Amino acid sequence: MDEDDSTYRRILHLAEREVQAALGGLPDELKAKAVDLPVICEPSPSEDLVKEGLDPDLLGLFSGDAFPDGPSVAPLPPQIQLFLENLWDFCQGDEARYLEEVRVTYLHELGHFLGLDEEDLDRRGLA
Repeated sequence: MDEDDSTYRRILHLAEREVQAALGGLPDELKAKAVDLPVICEPSPSEDLVKEGLDPDLLGLFSGDAFPDGPSVAPLPPQIQLFLENLWDFCQGDEARYLEEVRVTYLHELGHFLGLDEEDLDRRGLA
């Protein structure tokens, strides 16, 4: 096992724990909507996402239909992607800052799932 693999496993564990804590802290009404929404952790955006125009330094992404839009006809279900190596680099390896940024990024993307736009998220301190 090399150092990079060990670091990624560590930040993955920290992120999964922080997402569960953030989910657990939601009001029951929001938790009921969010509990089945998959959260996919990846090191960084794939080459395909970057080719589609996404920033290679992106921290998180919500894809799919938002909850208020009703039943989806999209080919894939809604999901949140967290880009852990980007988050770790953004936080310069500071674990406390990383945990906070994972929480904020998760809640930001969850907000998109719940139908909030960037202005709504900014007013809630999640931009």
